[in-house]
Amino acid sequence: MVNLAANLSMMFNEVDFMDRFKEASNQGFRSVEYLFPYDFSKDNILNELKENNLGQILFDLPAGDWDSGDRGLAADPNRINEFEDGVGLAIEFANTIKPINLTCLVGKVPSGVSDTEAQDTLIKNLTFAAHKLDEHGFQLLVEPINTVDIPGYWLSSTDKALEIIGSVNHSNIKLQYDIYHMQIMEGNIINTIKENLKIIGHMQLADNPGRHEPGTGELNWRYIFEEIDLMGYEGWIGCEYVPQKDTISGLHWALSYLH
Repeated sequence: MVNLAANLSMMFNEVDFMDRFKEASNQGFRSVEYLFPYDFSKDNILNELKENNLGQILFDLPAGDWDSGDRGLAADPNRINEFEDGVGLAIEFANTIKPINLTCLVGKVPSGVSDTEAQDTLIKNLTFAAHKLDEHGFQLLVEPINTVDIPGYWLSSTDKALEIIGSVNHSNIKLQYDIYHMQIMEGNIINTIKENLKIIGHMQLADNPGRHEPGTGELNWRYIFEEIDLMGYEGWIGCEYVPQKDTISGLHWALSYLH
């Protein structure tokens, strides 16, 4: 059975962030994810999770100054100390909120930094994060993202992500496979998932084009969900999409998967 988690950074934006937990629960979601909790009280988030009987699947490590265009720090050799401090902050929040996973956004690389230097930096930072999160019982994920939505994003393919994970060589790092991003970059969704199921720690979805809910684009979601189920995937799939209209009226596609 496909397990869906509401992404509260994109869904239920009709209400304030702290009210989205209740909205997700009311629609039948049993777990949530979002980008960042750091602007909010971790104790208040925990209360919302408890009061609405929700699990916390993941949130992201700090990714720099998002409003100024940062989309991650992990491949920037000039910001290693900032990355390590961010891991510490994420662990502080995670120790209260108790997510299963923490995701590393790799980000862009400044001009003048070679691919070799960026890769070496990324491996060093992910190794640091994998060890630190393992000490506290949280799984590290790394996510390739399409370069149409984020030009210059350094990690943009499944194969490169798997190469990096292999170089880190730690049991506490897995792949976050976003169907939307990888449909744009490489397609071949079902075979890629099947070939790499053991290393996939989490999935996310949105239709393409538009990054809206399933059923608004080119992907055959009934077939995708059936195949994922047949593979025996037991993890969660985060609904990281922008509702085409309002969130609730766009949930018709998910009704048979929500409890």
